[in-house]
Amino acid sequence: MGFIPSKTPVPTFRTINQSIRAKRVPKKQEKSKSPLLENCPQRKGVVTRLIIATPKKPNSAKRKVARVKLTTGKSLMAYIQGEGHNLQEHSVVLVRGGRTKDLPGVGYKLVRGALDFGGVVNRATSRSRYGVKKPKRK
Repeated sequence: MGFIPSKTPVPTFRTINQSIRAKRVPKKQEKSKSPLLENCPQRKGVVTRLIIATPKKPNSAKRKVARVKLTTGKSLMAYIQGEGHNLQEHSVVLVRGGRTKDLPGVGYKLVRGALDFGGVVNRATSRSRYGVKKPKRK
């Protein structure tokens, strides 16, 4: 019986000349999807304007959006989630990342139940997302 070659390939390494020829390419850094938050999970801001926007082509609605000036001095558009809200101009709000896919230019959302922004009234499910306390049992 002679030598039977294995079917698995043997790992090969680069020669010195190959290493010299092929320069190392540095890995690209990931771009932040919410650059205005400056690596913070949330930022505080003041509502400067309330807008009712219409979504992109296949969808149809009247989406509530707020123009917010952050404590850093930068301004952005943030989506107001849930049914109804108590926001006015000069309300202090908490802004988090997360875009609204069918609204161009809206890459942030407002946190419900934080600072001046109240929770959704009569919300029974997904309460933690909408800043609603557990209802009292009778």
